[in-house]
Amino acid sequence: MDQEALNDVERGMVRLRRGMSRQRLGKAAIREHNLPVDVQVLHVVDIVDEGPERPGQEVSVGLVAARLGVDASRGSRIVAEAVKSGYVRRVASQEDGRRIHLELTDAGRAVVEATRRTRREHFAKAMRNWTDAERAEFARLLSRFVEGYGD
Repeated sequence: MDQEALNDVERGMVRLRRGMSRQRLGKAAIREHNLPVDVQVLHVVDIVDEGPERPGQEVSVGLVAARLGVDASRGSRIVAEAVKSGYVRRVASQEDGRRIHLELTDAGRAVVEATRRTRREHFAKAMRNWTDAERAEFARLLSRFVEGYGD
């Protein structure tokens, strides 16, 4: 494996993580669309929109907490805020009526589309000098990387 290329990827990922950890895109979406929510609520909405990890699974508070990297009680508080904001609702499970899963409301779907639009605009700006072929190749390789990274 090319050590120099691997080092470049590692440094690039650190810079990307640092930029994302400042929640720049979430804050931009809140500002640009005048959303009266916390960035953590946007993360919950994104996670619910992403859906379960495997077929037959439902999006639960536990899954949200795991994806956010927080404990169950913190995850529960953030989900409660998303529900209170009207973006997510709790629904009885189709598999087991005693369990609750989460789904987006119409307002939540509107927030998802607004934040996606903001992210796409920022990504387009970052790639504004790229050719269509370069963008397509980057998308292909990034998808491949993400799939391999999860293994």
